[in-house]
Amino acid sequence: MNGYNFTERVRKVLQLARQEAITLRHEYVGTEHMLLGLCAEGDGVADAALTNLGVDTEAVREQILKTVRPGKDDGSDAVPAAGGILGAITSSLGFARQDRDMPYTSRAKKVLELAMSEARELNHSYVGTEHLLLGLMREEKGIAAQVLGSMGVTLAAVRNEVVRLLGTEMPPPAAGHSKQPTRSRRVERQAAITLVVEHPDGRIEARKFRSTNDAVSYLNGLEY
Repeated sequence: MNGYNFTERVRKVLQLARQEAITLRHEYVGTEHMLLGLCAEGDGVADAALTNLGVDTEAVREQILKTVRPGKDDGSDAVPAAGGILGAITSSLGFARQDRDMPYTSRAKKVLELAMSEARELNHSYVGTEHLLLGLMREEKGIAAQVLGSMGVTLAAVRNEVVRLLGTEMPPPAAGHSKQPTRSRRVERQAAITLVVEHPDGRIEARKFRSTNDAVSYLNGLEY
């Protein structure tokens, strides 16, 4: 099983996604926050793919803000936080930290799983913004995919543009390969996920996880 190194841009997108959730006073990170993070990052293959497909990222932001409602303002200046990327954000902004986490929704966790799947299918040993965008599109019931779909963006169009930008070709499907993996195949893939993380001090760490949820929990706990 290949290791999957989440690039610095992806980690920045996830950080920005949490910031978007904070701004909207949401107590979770969903696919809509991830897409807002991609738009805010404003660089990388995903941004180039959306631009080439005629997508205005500001229009995406406006559409998302029309779709989701901000959370209730409880009158407190403190922002819920619990370490990890979110803790780094709140600390840098000077907000008080509380013992409460901001979890990823089940759809957002699925997006990370699908992003790793896209990297695997493209024979990449890293997960970049392009894979994250493809993951958002594949989780078609999420707000992110619905917003992009309303703008005429399709998964096939995104994948073709990503492949074109990277100058690579999609590997042919293996004999007997099915588009929808069986349950046993999905379990097998989830049972051996390896993340390769480069820490700010230059250390490179590889960790194996038996499930995507465990991998996401580990990423949530990283400090940047």
